Amino acid sequence: MTSQVHAFEGREGGRFRISLTYNAPTAVGKTTAHTDTYHGRFVKLVPDARVVEFETTDPALRGEITITYALADADGGTDVLVVYDGLPRGVSAADNETGTRMALAKLAVLVEAG
Repeated sequence: MTSQVHAFEGREGGRFRISLTYNAPTAVGKTTAHTDTYHGRFVKLVPDARVVEFETTDPALRGEITITYALADADGGTDVLVVYDGLPRGVSAADNETGTRMALAKLAVLVEAG
């Protein structure tokens, strides 16, 4: 999967819009045949501690979702807790967890590489 960031205002009240495109020809997107585009705004940012995102209403996903990332110091790194509030019925909880774990693993590789 590849990602394209169309807009990203990293501040409280700032907006973001991101597209994820599946590389495998058999993968199916939610917005178009092979792409899932989503958008929202940053509700609250606490430096080095918390990011709260709010996903706007999307009829295809039937609802709104709030995603909170809590960061805490850990031995040799940072613990990240991601909480999804209001995950739409159209989104598989298992797939959502898998995608979140994959994204955090890729982030860890980038951060650890310096």
